[in-house]
Amino acid sequence: MLVTGFPAGMFQTNCYILALGEGEPGRRGECLVVDPGQDATGPLRELLDQMHLAPAAVLLTHGHLDHTWSVAPVCEEYGVPAYIHPEDRYMLTDPGRGIGPAMGSMIAGVEFREPETVIELAQGDELTLAGIDLVVDHTPGHTQGSVCLRTTAATADGPVPIALTGDTLFAGSIGRSDLPGGDHEQLLESIAERLLPLPDQTVVLPGHGGNSTIGRERVTNPFLAGLARKAQ
Repeated sequence: MLVTGFPAGMFQTNCYILALGEGEPGRRGECLVVDPGQDATGPLRELLDQMHLAPAAVLLTHGHLDHTWSVAPVCEEYGVPAYIHPEDRYMLTDPGRGIGPAMGSMIAGVEFREPETVIELAQGDELTLAGIDLVVDHTPGHTQGSVCLRTTAATADGPVPIALTGDTLFAGSIGRSDLPGGDHEQLLESIAERLLPLPDQTVVLPGHGGNSTIGRERVTNPFLAGLARKAQ
């Protein structure tokens, strides 16, 4: 499996591309795009052209603007649906409600719209898109509609489990819970119930910053002290 991406916009939100492999000149392969944030359309188009890929869908880990800013134009350009949990769908058209009035002032006068086709995600959904099998874990706490997306990459060293954790879990940290819809205790419960039971070798691909593994976070993440025992 090909997993790549780039940090987009002023928030440096990780936009990921997942595919079974690169396409060929004149014959594009399918891929998935996860969390196309601010100013993501240009870099995304350049990467897709280089790898001869075209999106089959756009997946959103949650509704915050730094993860969804470019979802409508990307879906429109490639004629594909967007997937999001229903609890966060309202932010596609009214993102200010998800970031509060202080931050919302920076988007005053900017209009946002839903992609033409929006498909709602639910806990335990099993999806096969672009030939990639995914499992959806609903992990509320950062937002009420936050999800993590799990898949398995085939590598020369064997299968490697992957979790795209959005802003639920970072390398050495966890998501903030002080924005509308956030709940710190609920966030910790989501991590304990959905993420810490995963195998130690699970690669964590977060919404910001570098990657990690569940095993590393279990041992070193100061915000998870005591949660590992609860998860067991």
